[in-house]
Amino acid sequence: IISSTVSPLEDNMANAAETAGKMKRILITGSNSGIGMDAAMRMAMKGHEVVLACRTLEKATNAAEKIKAEIANSTEDAVEAISLIKTLKLIPMECNLADLTSIDNFVSNLKSSAASFDAVCYNAGIARNTEAKEVERTKQGFELTVGTNHLGHFYLNHLMMPLIEKEGGRIVVTASGVHDPESPGGAQGEKATLGDLSGLENAVANNSKQFDMVDGRPFNADKAYKDSKLCNVLFTRELQRRLNASGSSSIHVNAFNPGLIVGTGLFRDQNQVFTKLFDVAATNVLKVGETTHWGGGALEYMTLSEKVGEKGGLYYTSPPGSSKFGDAAFDREFDVSEVSKEARDDDKAKRLWELSEKLVGI
Repeated sequence: IISSTVSPLEDNMANAAETAGKMKRILITGSNSGIGMDAAMRMAMKGHEVVLACRTLEKATNAAEKIKAEIANSTEDAVEAISLIKTLKLIPMECNLADLTSIDNFVSNLKSSAASFDAVCYNAGIARNTEAKEVERTKQGFELTVGTNHLGHFYLNHLMMPLIEKEGGRIVVTASGVHDPESPGGAQGEKATLGDLSGLENAVANNSKQFDMVDGRPFNADKAYKDSKLCNVLFTRELQRRLNASGSSSIHVNAFNPGLIVGTGLFRDQNQVFTKLFDVAATNVLKVGETTHWGGGALEYMTLSEKVGEKGGLYYTSPPGSSKFGDAAFDREFDVSEVSKEARDDDKAKRLWELSEKLVGI
């Protein structure tokens, strides 16, 4: 349910008028809940075409229906709401990032349209219960968290590159502050580090493609998520480096941290009683959490802001609790920041890329 987090219909319709003639084609993974759905609604209501890439077609279709229902319920003017709903360009599609075959099929279906994408948002992510002890795996045998959050998007990006607008196209990666061991969230529990990449090195060397952790250590669910976010930042920087070196396009790639947002699908595998209490405490009492609607605004800003589109290889974040400023925080509190020390290791970024290619079969 996202009704309490969505801005008034009238504001979005006014914004739609402002963006007339500048309509874009946008893809968002993980758009069936959380900030992905909120961003999809925001941008669709401004007239942009949004492909809802979700784990199942049912989830994607339900997301489109929820967005339409939300619009219908957010205004007293039924005629106005119906008129806007009819103009929405929401394309529900299946893309299971834990299965490379599903990703192949997804992109094959996209190619049936000749239109290129102005923006691609790699937003989907999973975080297993931090107490989980057993390794779960993707269809191809990768550890599930890194396999989905990093390798799934890595392979999807490989297939999507020919479909992204070469002049002015952009790629947005939803990362997290927990990639940095020196950040408040990253300092809790096991800290993110890919070490010497021995987990991936061994998986490639023995051709098993199976690893428990990127650094070769025993499985830790909490660290696996943090590592996957570190992979996201390294991927962002290395992809931009490669695009710059090729000189064949002006595509810009940037990552961002939406902040601590407990009330999203990302926390679905955690203890739900604790999650609800923590959400209230973090967002309303301690004022360090962000709302889902604000996180959706951050994703929209990363996708549509002219300033963000000028440069690539950057990481955007904001101080905890910035959602209290609403969308005014974007380009103010929410701005470019330094990534972690390990995320600045260009040699590691290059090797992670090379190992990722071998694991997904590129």
